[in-house]
Amino acid sequence: MAGQISISSIQKMKNLSADIQNLLREAVEARLSSYSPYSNFKVGAAVLSEDGVIFKGCNVENASYPIGMCAEKTAFGAAICAGKRKFKAVAIIADQEKVFTPPCGGCRQFMSEFNEIDLYISKPDLTNVLVTSLKDILPLQFEVNADYSF
Repeated sequence: MAGQISISSIQKMKNLSADIQNLLREAVEARLSSYSPYSNFKVGAAVLSEDGVIFKGCNVENASYPIGMCAEKTAFGAAICAGKRKFKAVAIIADQEKVFTPPCGGCRQFMSEFNEIDLYISKPDLTNVLVTSLKDILPLQFEVNADYSF
């Protein structure tokens, strides 16, 4: 609904559904595969497709920084290769202990291509989870022929 604003919240991991807890653990596991020799900043993502299948991705750096790949895009790439086009949720875990690490702007726009998605962002210890949605962190995303009249 145009103009509606939702509020993100911080939830205890133990209070989330078993499916989302599993999704978060898969993102942690994906982070361990990160190829990040330049920044040493490991990020993992896990994408839950509409039919319940989880796809994982990690960041992959390159000496030519702009051509590296974010964890979210590698997870979505795996899902898309498997024929998936509709997604329920994404979990993101990065190496920051004190703050939540949301997706970069490019990943936000990339994810908006598919459908409205719930986001679960946690620190590595998985104690607290920032629960939000793509709509909340990317208002007015770019869309071909979008009508932004209010």
